[in-house]
Amino acid sequence: MRETSIIAVVAINFFILVRYCWLIWKDRIKPAMAMWVFFSIAVGGSLVTYLSSGDYSFLDNIQNTTDLVFVLTVTVFVFIFGDRSTRFNTFDVGCLIAVLVIVVLWLIFQNHVVSNVSIQVILVIAYFPVISRIWKSNKNTESFVVWIGLFLAPCISLVSSKGVLATIYSFRAIISISVLLALMVRAELKQRNDKESKQALLSHEEV
Repeated sequence: MRETSIIAVVAINFFILVRYCWLIWKDRIKPAMAMWVFFSIAVGGSLVTYLSSGDYSFLDNIQNTTDLVFVLTVTVFVFIFGDRSTRFNTFDVGCLIAVLVIVVLWLIFQNHVVSNVSIQVILVIAYFPVISRIWKSNKNTESFVVWIGLFLAPCISLVSSKGVLATIYSFRAIISISVLLALMVRAELKQRNDKESKQALLSHEEV
């Protein structure tokens, strides 16, 4: 069961990675370089503090491991094919400084658990901009295929996760993505209702 879980998580994340990089290459999406640099540092810090907290391997927190491969690869693709000029906004800078402070404190005090949990909190906060954009938008601007895949992977990874920190990492991702998916559904319904309202208004005017 554990091996099946690991293979499934790797397969899902690989599919999502290929899809996401293809969209970048085809210029279908323009992810911000700054955001992915931040995610690479935060996810990397999460994995390092996890591995340092006990006798764990990369496979014991397969979700964090595959996430690191994902964000690093996307960062490279954005640098080569995407918008490299995207600068850090105030929010990105704040999150990045917070992660770097946590990493420095971890190097000094070697408190792996506190450092890891602190990074998870920042990774939750990092979802706020996209959640805010979806909430305020009249249409869904995100891909259901990508985010459903990103939701399924941590759910499956719980089977193979070892240790409290690995479980926290997966649950953090599940909860954050669940909120985002709910808002995406809300945006889709709102867009559909607005379209139907406009069609009804046009039909009324023609009469």
